[in-house]
Order: sequence, then C-alpha cells, then structure tokens
Amino acid sequence: MNRYPLWKYLIIAVSLLFGLLYTLPNFFGESPAIQISPLRASAQADAALLQQIEQTLARHHLPFSGTLLEASGIKIRFTDTDTQIKARDVLEAEIGNDFIVALNLLPNSPEWMSRIGALPMYLGLDLRGGVHFMLQVDMDGALLKSLDRYSSDLRSTLREQRIPSAGIDRDGDQIVIKFRNAQTRDRAIAELSKTFVDLDLRTIDTADDFHLQVTIKPDVHKRMQTAALQQNITTLRNRVNELGVAEPIIQQAGSDRVIVQLPGVQDTAKAKDILGRTATLEIRMVDDESDIEAALRGQPPFGTELFTERGGGPLLVKKQILLTGDRITDAQPGFDQDNQPAVHVTLDSNGARIFKQLTRQNVGKRMAILLVEKHLTEVVTAPVIREEIGGGRVQISGRMSSTEARDVALLLRAGALAAPMEIIEERTVGPSLGAENISRGFNSTLYGFLAVALFIAIYYMAFGAISVTALSINLLLLIGLLSILQATLTLPGMAAIALTVGMAIDANVLINERIRDEIRNGIAPQAAIHAGYERALGTILDSNITTLIAGIALFAFGSGPVKGFAVVLCLGILTSVFSATMVSRGMVNLFYGNRKLNRVPIGSVWKPKRSKR
Repeated sequence: MNRYPLWKYLIIAVSLLFGLLYTLPNFFGESPAIQISPLRASAQADAALLQQIEQTLARHHLPFSGTLLEASGIKIRFTDTDTQIKARDVLEAEIGNDFIVALNLLPNSPEWMSRIGALPMYLGLDLRGGVHFMLQVDMDGALLKSLDRYSSDLRSTLREQRIPSAGIDRDGDQIVIKFRNAQTRDRAIAELSKTFVDLDLRTIDTADDFHLQVTIKPDVHKRMQTAALQQNITTLRNRVNELGVAEPIIQQAGSDRVIVQLPGVQDTAKAKDILGRTATLEIRMVDDESDIEAALRGQPPFGTELFTERGGGPLLVKKQILLTGDRITDAQPGFDQDNQPAVHVTLDSNGARIFKQLTRQNVGKRMAILLVEKHLTEVVTAPVIREEIGGGRVQISGRMSSTEARDVALLLRAGALAAPMEIIEERTVGPSLGAENISRGFNSTLYGFLAVALFIAIYYMAFGAISVTALSINLLLLIGLLSILQATLTLPGMAAIALTVGMAIDANVLINERIRDEIRNGIAPQAAIHAGYERALGTILDSNITTLIAGIALFAFGSGPVKGFAVVLCLGILTSVFSATMVSRGMVNLFYGNRKLNRVPIGSVWKPKRSKR
C-alpha cells in the first residue's frame, strides 16, 4: 500500500543530486577580478597576451590568485580590491589601446563545477553592490532629429524629381518649403505625398511666396517616440556589454525613462561617463565661400552654422546633414598616417554609397566631420576631399588622445542614441552594504526555517522530522533551480524564499492533519497514511495553483523587483509541491511502508470522548 516503485526513488535521488550540485557554488563567494576583452577585431585575447599580462603584474609586484583564458577575453583573479584597482591602472597603461580593462567579480567555485555549468546565482544590485541610474529621454530632441532627417530627404527628393524650391527650413516642430508659384508647389505635393506617407502637407500662401508646411502625423510621432526609447535601450545594452557587466538590468520606466542597474560595477565614474554620453557622427560640407567675418559678428549666412575646428580657427559649416552615425557598422581606434590617434569607421552599404557619391561630387572642397555629444557639436576635422572615396571606410583624426579615440570608437560602435538622454538619478550601493543585506536576508530565512522546523518536529514527532527534512530539500531544490536558470537574486527574491518556507510547510501540515483525521476515524495506521496523502493532494494542488496564478500575474504585469519576487515565488511553489507530496511520501514509504505499524508516530491524536448511554 505505502510502497514506491524504484523509478520514483530514482527521480527523487537524481533531483537531490542535481539540487546539491547546483546549490553548492553559491557558498564559495566571489573575489575581485579584472576582465580584459578585445576592443577591436584585430586584437586577440590569447595565451601570448596572458603571458604578457602575468609578466606585467609580476614586474609591478601585484600578486594574483588565478587566471582564466576564455574566447571572450581574459580574467585575472585577485585577493583584495586594492590590488585589483592598482592592477587595472597598470594594465590600462600597458595594453589599454587595444583592450577594454574592466573591474569585475568572479565566483570562487571550483573549476570543475564551472565546466559542467554549476554556477552561482547572479546577485542583484541591492545584494552585490553596484550602481543604479535613471535616465530621461529628451523626446523633443528626438523630434528635432527626425525633422532634420526629413528635411534632408525632402531636399533630395525634390532635387531628384527636378522640382525647384526657394528654400527648405525648419520652424519649430515643422518644416517649411518655399516655392515661387502654385504650379510647382502642386507638383511637389503630388510627389511628396506618394513618397512620405508619414507626413502631413498643408499649403500656406503669403504675399510673395507659396509655402508648403510639413508636419509629422500625430500617430507617427507617438510611434517614433516609442521607437526612440526602444533604440536607446538597445544602445545602452550594447554599451554595457562593452563594459563587461554580468546580468545588467536595463528596462523602461514610464513613457520616457530608462532604469540601468549595473551589479558588481566598482568603476562607477567610467560607467556613468559611457552611459551618459550621446556621441553620434555627422558629415556636412564646409562653406568656404560665405563671409566668415559676418558670422563672427553673430550674423551667420542663411543655412550655415559657425563652429571652431579642433586645434584650428573658426569654420562655417552648412546645416544640411549629408551622413549620420546611423550608417556606422563598426568603429575601431587606431592611428593615422602620421601615427596620431584616430578612429577608423566602417559604413554600411547605403552609407558607403552616399559617401562615395558625396566625395565624387565635391572633389577639392572641404568636408567637416562633426562629433555631437551632450548637446555639444564639435568639428573634429575638416579635410579637403582629394579624390572619390569608396569602400565605406572613413577615418576620423584631429588632435585626440588614445583614450579619447578608444571611447569615441566604443560609443560609435555601440550605436547612436535615437534621442539625447540625461542621468536624472544616481545611486551607488557599496559592496559592504550588499554583504550586509545578504547577511540579513540569510539570517531572516534561517531563523524562520529553524522556528518552523522546531515547532513542526515537536508537534508531529517523527512525521514532523520528515516534514522538516522535506522542507530542507525544498530549499535545496529552489536554490539549485535558481542557479541552473542563472536567475538574478535580489532582496525581494530573498523575501520570496522566506515566504516559500512558510508556504511549503502548509502542505505538510495538511498531510499530517489529514492522517490524524483518518486515525481518529479508527482506520488502520497504514491505511491512514495512504488516505492522508491521497486526500490531501487535491487540497494542496488547489491552494498552490491559485497562488501560482497570482505569481504569474505579478510576473506578467510587474517590473523590476516585483518580477524578481514573482519568479522565486513561482519556482518555490513548484518545488514545495514536489517536496511535500513526493519527497516526504518517499521517505515515509521508505521508513514505514515495509513494516507492520501499531500506531503512527505523528504526535498525540485527540479523540472526542463518546458519551455513555
């Protein structure tokens, strides 16, 4: 009656083995480390580089406790953070031009565990320490950027269709195209309405000119804002990947804000600099024919802007943007012909075609390469176009340092932001505070577990001890499952673990009380055990399924900490049902299923006294 087949015992044994194996890495802790990854495709993280790094550290008397050579880069483990930071500075000076040298934390679990995928859970910002940013997207900036792009496209379309215009200018949130007669304007409306379906075209007549007012449709504007936010999130994720951060949290918060959490990051200044920068590239033509003296007096000619060339004098640059950083597929730091730091940019097929046509049509003229960053536009260089340039390769050089060339290449390679972003909130959680949170969370779970275990063991005797063992296995399986999934554990997740302890014991209480009910009804011990497990199963499933539905709803509609809590809660429900119904019954069947029982060791069973008649 109370016997399990061999295959059920095997399932329990395999589950326990995997739970133990994947839980153990969480108890080895972490050590400070440096992660070195290639900055450019030509750089290789190989054994020769590892040997060079080891020799460099030995020359500067910086001891390290281990090295790890992977396909993505090299990791050097240290015993303390002081040595780690000193080593970072030394290695950046030695090999920083070709490689990213980032601070990180590495698990101390044995290498054989890592080879089989037994890795510790990732710890969230509140447990591991790190930095939290909230960035706000400048939606007005996104609109202006789109209007500038549409202005260039409208101008190109009219030129291709040989439709003359008296000028195209942006006025606030709209574009105004001027024509000399109504017939030309009607031709333009017929052509532009077919090509630009996202734009509204309205005619406005003045005394001298025939104007065409162009605005972006409201639904298109809303769609552009959503797309700009999503593109910024993708770009931020690419930049964080360049920093070598494990399990970053980058998510939308509201309609125009993004939350970025970087657990384990110690170099917060570098992270803030990379995330906060909004570098993109613009290529325009230099206006050498207009009067620059008038521009210096505050009256620049129509359609031009006044800039100062880096390391040079004032420069008049046309407002028309011929090429932007959206066409960039790769950007790598390097050196120019004079062995000065430079950035080598590779364009996509359309960008290469535009650049080839641009250089062919403007041989002998100056082309300005502008870097737009944090609302500041700077002319990096303005070379003379000597010949047609094909192949989609552009070189940016002009009085920049190697560090600046590396950072600019990183930003351009990671992608341009669709709209400017500003850091409006910054919080830093130190490693010591994270360790304190871990200690408090662990202690709360431990004390809760011990209190529940003590009560259950005293109240239900031997069956209480079996319930406590099943509860321990439940925690083991839950942590092992979180480690297998490489989930990120946060303080709400630890709260969910503590809640799971209280919820998991409910199933055992239901089973034990059901067995007691059967004994009160005078059923034989073996039959009471069998009936108790069978009849309690339906109630256990009903109660846990309703809680699971609530957990799934939290995961589906929540965000951030709420999702973390929901994941641990849902997994804890699954492991608690398995441990309460299968593991505990397996132990009961193993201990009591093959022998004759006169009584069930489940504590004192109260029976009502029968009245004598």
